[in-house]
Amino acid sequence: MTTGRAPTLGVLASGTGTVLSAIIEAGLPVAAVVVDRPCHAVEMAEKAGVPAVEIVGRDTFGPDFDRVAYTHRVVEALARHRIDVVAMAGFGTVLADPIFERYPGRVLNTHPALLPAFKGWHAVRDALAAGVKVTGTTVHVATVEVDDGPILAQEAVTVVPGDTEDSLHERIKSVERRLYPETIRAFLHSVHLLEGGA
Repeated sequence: MTTGRAPTLGVLASGTGTVLSAIIEAGLPVAAVVVDRPCHAVEMAEKAGVPAVEIVGRDTFGPDFDRVAYTHRVVEALARHRIDVVAMAGFGTVLADPIFERYPGRVLNTHPALLPAFKGWHAVRDALAAGVKVTGTTVHVATVEVDDGPILAQEAVTVVPGDTEDSLHERIKSVERRLYPETIRAFLHSVHLLEGGA
């Protein structure tokens, strides 16, 4: 009889690491954190005792950036730690096909809008410009098409009179920091792995 094993979680983080912090504080079993540049997320992961922290630095931010080659390096870093499920946590680099091929249906992300509305980098600004009364946050399976994967969870956030991009985004983030870890936990429980395979 083949026994199962608990899936391992890897987090891709950048910047201040607030989403990473929420994941760690929720008690999720983070086996590795990978960042694309030296940042506060590294210190946060090390302080929390995450078993492995790796910086997979970009050699350029210009038009000569090789996104596919860089993605292969990220996948190699995750594979070194036998990661089964990947959670994006504000990772600053859009990744290419190799990560979605290596982890089909197992890369999760969060977005500050109720997808499929307001895709892209300026979701909060776009929601305000459109005059919507309700926006929110979405947890979804990431795919090579940005903000286009299957939706796992959503929660609405009301737009209030006088909201600025910053004030609205902060309220969305407060919901995201609760909803994302809850959804990751449920997703991990739904993933069944056989010994020796990911």
